[in-house]
Amino acid sequence: MTARLIIAMAFLVGCHGHKDDEDHEVAEPTERSTRNGAGSSNGGISVVKIEPEMLRDLRVTIGKATLHAAGERVSAISEVHVNEDAYAEIAAPVSARVARVLAKPGDPVKVGQVLAELRSPDLAQARATAEAARAHLDVAKANADRKRGLAADRLIPERERIEADAALTEADAAYKVAVSGLRKYGGTEGETGISLKSPVAGTVIDRDVVVGQLADPSKTLFKVGDLSTLWLVAHVFERDAVRVQSDGKGTASFAALPGKTRDVMIKWIGREVDPASRTIAIRFDVANADGVLRPGMTATVSIPLGDVNDQAICVPAAAVQRIGESWVVFVPQGPGQFAVRPIGRGRDLGGEVEVMTGLTAGEEIVVGGAFLLKAEADKARGGGDRED
Repeated sequence: MTARLIIAMAFLVGCHGHKDDEDHEVAEPTERSTRNGAGSSNGGISVVKIEPEMLRDLRVTIGKATLHAAGERVSAISEVHVNEDAYAEIAAPVSARVARVLAKPGDPVKVGQVLAELRSPDLAQARATAEAARAHLDVAKANADRKRGLAADRLIPERERIEADAALTEADAAYKVAVSGLRKYGGTEGETGISLKSPVAGTVIDRDVVVGQLADPSKTLFKVGDLSTLWLVAHVFERDAVRVQSDGKGTASFAALPGKTRDVMIKWIGREVDPASRTIAIRFDVANADGVLRPGMTATVSIPLGDVNDQAICVPAAAVQRIGESWVVFVPQGPGQFAVRPIGRGRDLGGEVEVMTGLTAGEEIVVGGAFLLKAEADKARGGGDRED
């Protein structure tokens, strides 16, 4: 019995030592991953490396962490409009045939620049009427002056002087009517020409006219506006709109520009509530020096409510991804290299995410393509234990 017990104990000790060796061998890859920059918080990946040819396909865009008001905010759908303070819709003053078109969409124009030349037979008649009225006025004026002199010398009855003055008044009124009729043709040239001019400086936004067309006064031929500053109009529920400060600013994200935001300044808060939607219109100014924004684009605008003094670091929502148990952003490190930066995620602020820890204002982060970098990081996590 004693010999058998000794043999059994030796067998158990040998099996236990072999298991410890296996545990040690399994732990080695994890240690190597840690030495390569792994951390348990983001699943063992600290840098994502992308080959140059793949990087082109990812279409990575870079943004920055920015400071915004940290108070309560509300989001609203909005639409880009032209700046109506620097905008004009130009039509023919009268029915006329289009002779020349001198401007096309996208052209910059100055105040008074000719956009098109029209021809109207009625212009010749109006001009003749005005010239005849002017001649009649000159005759009436000369006659009235002569009669006043004769009446002063008592060579004619006072009645004739009064009649001459009345004729002068009538001729002056007729001339003013004729000139008014001619003025409706706008700037004119030659006997039948009408020059259609821009009343504002800016860009030709739209043109709906061709040579030979009969232009009707009720139809807009050109739309011209200054596009360097546009209006963004949001409709905010009344319970929130009454808390918006008139001198505040918001942050707009545009469907056509994913991952990019722009600061917008509050310029006007509506004075009445739309009875159908129970909303109040709020208008913002948005800078458009690069000309990327177009009237008619849609946007989501995040508007601070109440006190706007507190500041928070924010990034576009598309930049924030989940890897393992952590929220992360990708920070450019060089060509094809992106550091995986864990962050403390705060509130969603209308197209942006508040960052509590992990970033400072002004740091560059990946916005467009962040989801695809996450996919590459997930692949690396899945293959990490098979390295070496």
